[in-house]
Amino acid sequence: MKLPKEIKCVIFDMDGVIIDSEEIHKKAYYETFNAIGVDVSDDLYKTLTGSSTINAFQRLVKHFKLDLDPEELVLNKRKRYVNFFENDPTLHLVKGVEGLIKHCYNKGLTLVLASSSAMVNIDRVFNRFNLNQYFTAKISGADLTASKPNPEIFEKAAILGKTPKDNCIVIEDSDNGIKAANDANIFVFGYKNPMAEDQTLENADFIINNFKRLQKMI
Repeated sequence: MKLPKEIKCVIFDMDGVIIDSEEIHKKAYYETFNAIGVDVSDDLYKTLTGSSTINAFQRLVKHFKLDLDPEELVLNKRKRYVNFFENDPTLHLVKGVEGLIKHCYNKGLTLVLASSSAMVNIDRVFNRFNLNQYFTAKISGADLTASKPNPEIFEKAAILGKTPKDNCIVIEDSDNGIKAANDANIFVFGYKNPMAEDQTLENADFIINNFKRLQKMI
């Protein structure tokens, strides 16, 4: 797909694009896996990246034939994530993303957040890093019928951004997110986050490894 001639709306993923939280999500997941006694391989975990937590646990309950409630597992994992989030002083925004957000905002573009994270986690990040002022809307995949790779989240993001899809772009760092953007027919930049080396980004329309370069393109 070609880059839109006129970009009016930028749709951001959060984990791995705005905030380097992939590592604390992984720690929280694996603490939960250990607590329930399942051995999740790297390959299996890789397929969950970019999905909502409920979707991930529904799949794991089915995969391991567990007699456990996925919603209880979500709450268990969330408590562990919050503990890491609040006690990890190294948690930071992805390098260059704040400059990109301000650049887009100052150009008068509409900014929409479309994340698989629960809204409580989105708000936690946006409040901690003072990002609410720049964004028109925030969507959580956890509130939708299906999360990424389902395209619904990006379809909805374009609607909330009041922008035709032909004038939107998506920034994603996961293969599930890229597939969702592809299926929504929205141009997608794949951000090569060093923390998510297991993601191929092979179906992105354009791959970047720093936001300075992207800033020049918008």
